[in-house]
Amino acid sequence: MTVVENRTDPATLGTAATPASPASPASVRLVASARRRHASRRRTAVVVLVVLVLATFAASLMVGRTFYPPLDVLRVVAGQDVDGATFTVGTLRLPRAVLAVATGLCFGLGGAAFQTLLRNPLASPDIIGISAGASAAAAFAIVVLGLSGGAVSAVAIVAGLAVALAIHGLSARGGSAGARFVLVGIGVAKMLESVTLYVLSLAGQWDLQEAMRWLTGSLNGSSWEATVPTLVALLVLGPVLLLLTRQLGALQLGDDTAAALGVRVGRSRLLVVVAAVGLIAFATAATGPIAFVAFLAGPIAARVVGRRGSVLLPAALVGALLVLVADLVGQYALGTRFPVGVVTGVLGAPYLLYLIVRSHRSGDSL
Repeated sequence: MTVVENRTDPATLGTAATPASPASPASVRLVASARRRHASRRRTAVVVLVVLVLATFAASLMVGRTFYPPLDVLRVVAGQDVDGATFTVGTLRLPRAVLAVATGLCFGLGGAAFQTLLRNPLASPDIIGISAGASAAAAFAIVVLGLSGGAVSAVAIVAGLAVALAIHGLSARGGSAGARFVLVGIGVAKMLESVTLYVLSLAGQWDLQEAMRWLTGSLNGSSWEATVPTLVALLVLGPVLLLLTRQLGALQLGDDTAAALGVRVGRSRLLVVVAAVGLIAFATAATGPIAFVAFLAGPIAARVVGRRGSVLLPAALVGALLVLVADLVGQYALGTRFPVGVVTGVLGAPYLLYLIVRSHRSGDSL
């Protein structure tokens, strides 16, 4: 324990303490100018991200084996009948693109919430076992229970929530800590991955093909039936996380400081965990665990908008952009079609290695 020695100048004994001099007008203007620049940069970055998401969304509706001009796409979206485009755009491409945006928003927002809450870039749902829990439960439901469709999704959602709460409970003993949460989550993830591999070893050929979607993450077979629950979860749970931005910022300073600022620490942390896991679980139930989107979205958003202030909304937009771009690349840029999770995995794995090496060299703990 460090002892701080309080030294007093004898010349000041018996005199009143000199009040701190007020900040000079120049320093006040400098701080105000810096805040305005940051706010302007943030607004510009958010607008640019929105434009990029919309442009990529439009491209995903137009581009394919058959190219449809923007006017035909707009007519199909408006409900008009266009020869050829009505089925291709309205039935195949539109649900896929909407699901890509919805799951990207869910993964980006949920992942950034975890990373902010735990103050650790490794605190991503696909690293700490939440996605692994949903995948293991889905594989068990398909192979052992013989379930399909919405029943598998429901099992995956419940399992994701249960795993997150279990990790939260195990890591909170003696005081919750980000590093402890991550380490417990990684251990749980490895256990669940072993369960998944064992279940797959029992699967028949048809069940194995269905279960593989829960290991790679894919937008193939997208439909409005899978998209609507994800959109509902996003509309309900997304605002909850955005409304908890202030509490998240306080929790970053530590539990004691957050409590001193009037934040109900236990309640706020539980709300953040449940809302973030809900988003991740519904997205995983719709597409499977699209690797590294939740992991990458937050750090990319922080570099784009700066590290001051919340990155939740920018991270959600980055997540949507990542999924849209990765899906386009996986479908048309590589000569053969790959699931979107394969492309995002190729992007995310090198960054994970870089993060681990950087943390080791700087002496920081993960």
